[in-house]
Amino acid sequence: MSHIWVAGGVFVITYALIVTERVHRTVAALLGGTAMILLGVFAQDEAFQAIDWNVIFLLAGMMIIANILRETGLFQWIAVQAVKLGRGNPFYILIILSAVTAFSSALLDNVTVVILVAPVTLFVASRLHISPVPFLVAEILASNIGGTATLIGDPPNILIGSAADIDFLSFVANMGPISLLILLAFLGLSKLLFQRELKRAQGRAIDLASLESSALITDRQLLRKALIVVGSVIVGFFLHGALHLEPATIALAGATILLLWSRKNPHPILRDIEWTSLFFFIGLFITVEALVQVGIIEMAAQALLELTGGNLNLVATLLLWFSALASGIVDNIPYTATMIPLIKSMGQALPIEPLWWSLALGACLGGNATLIGASANVVVADLAARSGHPIRFGHFLAYGLATTGLSLVLATGYLWLRYL
Repeated sequence: MSHIWVAGGVFVITYALIVTERVHRTVAALLGGTAMILLGVFAQDEAFQAIDWNVIFLLAGMMIIANILRETGLFQWIAVQAVKLGRGNPFYILIILSAVTAFSSALLDNVTVVILVAPVTLFVASRLHISPVPFLVAEILASNIGGTATLIGDPPNILIGSAADIDFLSFVANMGPISLLILLAFLGLSKLLFQRELKRAQGRAIDLASLESSALITDRQLLRKALIVVGSVIVGFFLHGALHLEPATIALAGATILLLWSRKNPHPILRDIEWTSLFFFIGLFITVEALVQVGIIEMAAQALLELTGGNLNLVATLLLWFSALASGIVDNIPYTATMIPLIKSMGQALPIEPLWWSLALGACLGGNATLIGASANVVVADLAARSGHPIRFGHFLAYGLATTGLSLVLATGYLWLRYL
């Protein structure tokens, strides 16, 4: 019983430090993780086993690829195309970049997508002489919505698909329609959410819109090599089950091959990896696993089952909303890993398919609620801070809660109409 109070207390303090930003969130997460070990909540070897290295190495591998791609000028070229298509209007550009981010996140994991799109956004905003924050916030929200659609789009989906033996096409058939509906609703909501922040100085976009696109690609040979590797990695993600390889292995293999093929000096490439994001996840995995070890998360989930009296409609609906709430508080990856055994247990008494979709929708969409709710959020926040445009926890919360609330209302209707 004492360990429950200790783990709960450390978690509350850790989360309070993250929310109030009294210390950097990476420091807060590492502090929480090490405190769980030093206070005896669980042993050091158990704590280190709690770290999902597949997530860490997947992010690291894709960050390396993104850093090399950045040197080709591809991102600036995409920026010019977005501005030309949006006719220099910041709101139209935001919609275009959000849509590109969402659809790309369905085909590639959303963390990789935001790593690729964020530099484009920073470039566009600098040339338009406006803050990149509304663009980055919109892209975070769009990436989590788009990532909901497929098996590889968001890390929780990878965990669920593996545990439930759901293949790629089945996942798309079930999650694709509702993800598209939510994306369209979000794009409509964006006008209300972001338009006030997108005021710009008159006539400032002309220099970007008039740039010659071809001049922006600075290294065509490197671009060709990088695109070949990126394409191969994407195919590898689609086939990772048949290949019996984790996505992290495929990403690291692609990064290594590209480093070798491009003959790039690895020092600057590795230096630019978002190490603060990676260590934030390491600390968070340990901190949340401590809650699992002492039974706090399981007790909360069991209470959910008892509260519903075994009614499938109530279980699926409450699971959807509880998962969204929990994923907004803790990262949705460790939360999903914790819930999977419980879903299997409940599946002995209830039809299990609606529960899997409730978990997937809740975990992915709930990741939009707060700045630490999903991996993509944290990565973009770190990129923004490094560029001198930090995204504040409270500032993001207003947009995240509005988007999450709308998403969950639509998802609830979808669950009831299709599965219940």
